Order: sequence, then C-alpha cells, then structure tokens
Amino acid sequence: MEAARAGEQGRGFAVVAAEVRALAQRSALASKESKMLIQESAARVGSGMREVEDTGKTMDAMVSSVNKVSGLIAEIAQTTADQLSGIQQVNRAITQMDSNTQQNAAVVEQAAAAAEHMASQAQLLVAAVAKFKLELALDGADAQAEISFQQQEAASWSQSQTQFDQRRALPRQSGYRGNEGRGVL
Repeated sequence: MEAARAGEQGRGFAVVAAEVRALAQRSALASKESKMLIQESAARVGSGMREVEDTGKTMDAMVSSVNKVSGLIAEIAQTTADQLSGIQQVNRAITQMDSNTQQNAAVVEQAAAAAEHMASQAQLLVAAVAKFKLELALDGADAQAEISFQQQEAASWSQSQTQFDQRRALPRQSGYRGNEGRGVL
C-alpha cells in the first residue's frame, strides 16, 4: 500500500522489499539446511566415536587374548621340557636296568659254568674214590657191595644235577626275571 502511494519510488521499494524477503527466505532455508547438515555430521561424528571406542575395546580384548595365548604357550613349553626330562630319566633307568640284567646274566652264566665244572670234578672224584675203595676191598663180596653203593651215589648225584639244571633253565623258559632290574648282581 505504501508503495502505491509513493508512486514510482514506492515501486522500487516494493521490488527491493520483495528481493529482501526472498533473500531472507533463502537464507532461512539455507540456515535450516546447514543446521540439518551440522546435526547429521554431529550424529556421524558421535557414531564414529562409538565405533572408535568399540574398536579400541576389541583391540584391548585381542591384546589380552594374545597375552593369554602367550602364557599358555609358555606353560606348554615348560610342561614339554618337564616331560622331556622325565623321559630322559626313565631312559637312563631302563639303560641301567638293562646293564644290570646283562651283568646278572653274565654272573648266572659264570655260576652255571662253575657248577658244570664242579660237577665234572665231582664225577672224577667219585671215580677216583671208587678205584681206591676197590683196591682196598678184602674180598669180592665187600667189593661188590661197595661198587653197588658207589653206583647208587653216582645215580643220586646225577639225578640231583639234572634237577638243578632243570631249575636253572626254568627262569629262562617261563620268562621269570628274578632280581633283574633291582641292582642285584
């Protein structure tokens, strides 16, 4: 209205006022868009910060897990070393037992050889005593009785020797190990 009263100058004022209004509306619209963009950016920054915090927590959990795994690996290594030491001790004990067994076997063989030698010497001694007694016998009947007695003694001794040999062979046949592995020679 005032523009119509003012005339031509009022028309110019109306044009300027319309332009100012349009500019104010565009400025308000741009301000609202800027506000929305700022709010959207703030939301995105907040979301990004939460993601960074979650990532940090995940990294901390991973570091903790790696430390636990390292500890477990160290325990496994220690246990393995302990087992190796135990196996080595068992191996040394078995080697010692094997050595003792071999020594025991050698002693048994030596004892068997000595027993066989003593048996042959005893047979020679019995034969020598038999000849000596035969020469001293006064009559044939006494000599015959003495020969019979000596034959019985020789048979008894032979039977005892056979039983000894059978008992000595028994541990080898049955798997009996006796004192092997106990440090007994």
